[in-house]
Amino acid sequence: MATKTDFSAAEWDEVLGSVMVAGMAVTLADPSGLIGMIKEGLASGGTLVAAKTDPSGNKLARSVVADFGTSEGRSAAKEFIKKSVADKRPAERKTALLAVLSRVGDTVASKAPADAPGFRSWIAHISQSVAEAAGEVDSLALVAWVSDADKAALEEISRH
Repeated sequence: MATKTDFSAAEWDEVLGSVMVAGMAVTLADPSGLIGMIKEGLASGGTLVAAKTDPSGNKLARSVVADFGTSEGRSAAKEFIKKSVADKRPAERKTALLAVLSRVGDTVASKAPADAPGFRSWIAHISQSVAEAAGEVDSLALVAWVSDADKAALEEISRH
């Protein structure tokens, strides 16, 4: 099972950043205002806590969460995100983030093939949690659903 030491520093920064990228790609697909962004951030954080405490979970995901739990890890992830979207116009950012997820998927598949399916599933779970957190609510039926734009983003993420 793979850990941080199985990746180069640049590769690890991408793997680490993918945790934030997964949620950001969904948020950019269908921005849901300040309250929605807060809900989405909490949902993303909740998936990190769940991965950290799941003894049967993906070891690579737990390694990412452990590193993300350090100030150095969070700083590295934030810097990676900044570099990934800094020179992009708002309309180009989601595409840039999806490209990151594609590269991370390829990197994990080549460096940690045994962990790749579980890691991809975890990234998809983060995205799904974010999409559901600020889902649209039908005021008559009080039923929440994921918007069409978020569904499209989730489909794109699942391909990476």
